[in-house]
Amino acid sequence: MTQEEVLQDFLSRLERFDIRYMVAGSYAANQYAIPRATYDADIVIEADEHTLRTLIRSLDVEFYADEIGAIDALRHSSISSIVHKESGFKIDLVFLKDRRYSDYEFKRRSLRSFHGTQRWIASAEDTILTKLEWSKMGNSERQFNDALNVAKVQADALDVNYLKTWAEDLGVTDLLERILAHLAAS
Repeated sequence: MTQEEVLQDFLSRLERFDIRYMVAGSYAANQYAIPRATYDADIVIEADEHTLRTLIRSLDVEFYADEIGAIDALRHSSISSIVHKESGFKIDLVFLKDRRYSDYEFKRRSLRSFHGTQRWIASAEDTILTKLEWSKMGNSERQFNDALNVAKVQADALDVNYLKTWAEDLGVTDLLERILAHLAAS
């Protein structure tokens, strides 16, 4: 199976279990900018323990998934990884954080065509903000460049006021200013 097929299968499972989700990270960035290769997928999910246990148990044949680790990650609003056995493709389950920005981000997701199927995708602005947050946490130039590439392609369509408001809240104003300066110079 290709990465896209594995991901489509997994997203279909989320929908089957009525788990609200959004594709985030590099897969979302690839929807808004020139795509780049990625070796994993970040899927933000909102689930309760019972539904998460049911989902994890359903993955047993095709994926390596740690039920106890996933429940712990859910309780701490962190990340749990699952790996497709055949392909080695990794999917990071990012549990919705208990903070105002995460609520807004999740509400702003939209249905978009994703490899031929309608899927819930993070907005361009939220993809930029999240990439900047990850860039700051890991001092990652790759994450910053992903955000910059989304901004370059989506420049005229971006809600700059939204970006500025949440950049301040997330502590990434300096990184956003670098992006905006680059756009102004282009």
